[in-house]
Amino acid sequence: MIDANSPGYSSNFSSLAFVKVNGATRNFVLSQGKLTVALAVGSSTFIALVVVAVLVVLRRNRAGPLEDDDIIDQLPGLPARFSFMELKSATEDFSKVIGKGGSGSVFEGQICDRQVAVKRLDGINQGKREFLAEVQTIGSINHIYLVRLIGFCAEKSHRLLVYEYMPNGSLDRWISQRHQEAPLDWKTRLRIITDVARGLAYLHSDCRETIVHLDIKPQNILLDEQFTAKVSDFGLAKLIDREQGSVMTRLRGTPGYLAPEWLTSVINEKVDVYSFGIVIMEIICGRSNLDYSQPEESCHLVSMLQAKAKNDQLLDLIDPRSADMQCHLDEVSRMMNLAMWCLQVDSRQRPSMTEAVKILDGTMDVETELDLDLVNIDLMVANRAVRGKTAATLQIDSVLSGPR
Repeated sequence: MIDANSPGYSSNFSSLAFVKVNGATRNFVLSQGKLTVALAVGSSTFIALVVVAVLVVLRRNRAGPLEDDDIIDQLPGLPARFSFMELKSATEDFSKVIGKGGSGSVFEGQICDRQVAVKRLDGINQGKREFLAEVQTIGSINHIYLVRLIGFCAEKSHRLLVYEYMPNGSLDRWISQRHQEAPLDWKTRLRIITDVARGLAYLHSDCRETIVHLDIKPQNILLDEQFTAKVSDFGLAKLIDREQGSVMTRLRGTPGYLAPEWLTSVINEKVDVYSFGIVIMEIICGRSNLDYSQPEESCHLVSMLQAKAKNDQLLDLIDPRSADMQCHLDEVSRMMNLAMWCLQVDSRQRPSMTEAVKILDGTMDVETELDLDLVNIDLMVANRAVRGKTAATLQIDSVLSGPR
């Protein structure tokens, strides 16, 4: 655009145009008045084009969020939707951290008169559509032993999930010897095992598609005020069509809880069964499966379990802090056998979670003819290789500090 006030522009000049007609060049001098009219028309046309272009861009920018909103509004089964500013206010600017893991941080919040836990996903590599599909799946689940998703936020790059608040925090706080809380009694430990089994059985057997959690560990098992256990954190979950049976996928989960078949990348719901077996042993023994603060011969719980099982010394592994467990040795031994059944290297030899629930209900006997070679050397090497690292779908151990 020409600026009439810019240097080099003069209103008192004539312009020379060269036009070629019949092979000859003729000079035409445009009068000052004609030139002024030409410039005015040209400038007006240019301005009009710029205005139109700006309006088109603005309309497109407005259309994007509106189209996203239309998509979100049309998705059935979604929980409540919150804006980022609403959740920022509800958590007092994300000031109270009550949990931290490989996929994000959890904050205590208040929405109206309801206490909630808000998980803010960090470094998320999901698009909005994929995130909403995940929210839609989780939001449609309603089960007493699964943490309930109250709402979500999908605004620009922000991805947040709003869960029911669990005042007794995560299970790892209550079973690790590194924490100062009084050890759980056997009745509570057994009930937690049963609650987790029921939650997983629902995911595997009672949903339209098999939902494989893929990250079962004490940090993802939350406890309410009465120590009812609920499975949480479905960020790595995978849907498997019931006719398909298994699926090939890249590595997902946490070192120490990975089933041997992850080495092939072909998995089904039995990977959750394996992780459940690890959790049973951690609850009974009061320690993590991988504890590198222990002497080398004691850092891997499953290796110790294998050795003790072969020498008929299983009860040596019981949490030494719990005198109460000594009064229920038959039940404790039965749970250890269930754990070893879940930890079979061949996934086909493991029980389903529905069978595990029947065993816990006392309507089915636990398998006792088991392969006691529970340790897969290749898997142990893989666990060491990824320890302390985080891949796109590989979680580091969570650090949880309180209720959520």
